[in-house]
Amino acid sequence: MADPRFHISSGAKHLSELASLVEGELQGDDCQIQDVAPLDTATINDISFFDNIKYKEDFMTTKAGACIVSAQMVEFAPKGCALLVSNTPYKSYALIAQAFYPVKTPPTQIVQSASVAKTAVIGEGCFIGAGAVILEGVILGANTWIEPNSVIGDNVEIGQNCRIGAGTVVSHTIIGDYTRLYPNVSVGQDGFGFAIDPAGHVKVPQLGRVIIGDHVEIGASTCIDRGAGPDTIIGNGVWIDNLVQLGHNVKIGNGCVIVAQVGIAGSTTLEDYVVVAAQVGIAGHLTIGMGTRIGAQSGVMRNLPAGSEVMGAPSVPKKQFMRQVATLKKLTQPMKK
Repeated sequence: MADPRFHISSGAKHLSELASLVEGELQGDDCQIQDVAPLDTATINDISFFDNIKYKEDFMTTKAGACIVSAQMVEFAPKGCALLVSNTPYKSYALIAQAFYPVKTPPTQIVQSASVAKTAVIGEGCFIGAGAVILEGVILGANTWIEPNSVIGDNVEIGQNCRIGAGTVVSHTIIGDYTRLYPNVSVGQDGFGFAIDPAGHVKVPQLGRVIIGDHVEIGASTCIDRGAGPDTIIGNGVWIDNLVQLGHNVKIGNGCVIVAQVGIAGSTTLEDYVVVAAQVGIAGHLTIGMGTRIGAQSGVMRNLPAGSEVMGAPSVPKKQFMRQVATLKKLTQPMKK
């Protein structure tokens, strides 16, 4: 059960209500559910989910009063457990957990210690926390939430229903609707652009912006540089984990997923729905084709066609990488007498 000091439940719900929410099929009694819980700790008052055959034993022995499953997993259900059958059990669990624990938004307020420029335009329903700084010409859409000690630079535009985490700094940026920046994100700072010279490197002015779409999540302490001339662009529905670095002029297509500690050098483009696993490094001026999947700790130094699956440093096709690992393992085994 979630700690009520930090997570406030919206109260018990009938299974029929939850089934309607996720467009699932209810099999069993329409009992009342108090909470969500993992398979191994759930009680008769809880609902859990089963979506990975690895946890088959936990499912078969769970004490949960109800469980979200796919049609293929129904046969493994323990006796007496009501089932909510869904084509996408994990997504259904996410929606149900959101129903039990909706985000608690703050009241409409500009805290007295916040600093808001007279030329800033603040939409209805906004909250601006303690110590936040809103500079000249900023536009905040309705119901946007600026957490404490954030700094929103001159003429930045932030859409409706956004949330800007504590300590975040945003400049030279336009942000769409329903986008969240987690604490200590830095967006729109100077890109790493300079002319190398033995007499001293010369800074190249970074004259672009950062354009961020709708329904984007950007994890804590991520840094996104503004463009040098062209803009740095983050498409709609992109999810970026903590501690990611995006260089100037990078373009991220719709629906991409970028995991922790990834670094993408300047002027590289990720087309739609690319997945980049943790600690990947991608060189500059490349194009990563639509739907490509890049394994953790890979080093990408060339363009990748759509649908690629690569691993390793330097990155190679996934099957080739696996053969390389198997061959190296054989070569390092002691020779038989």
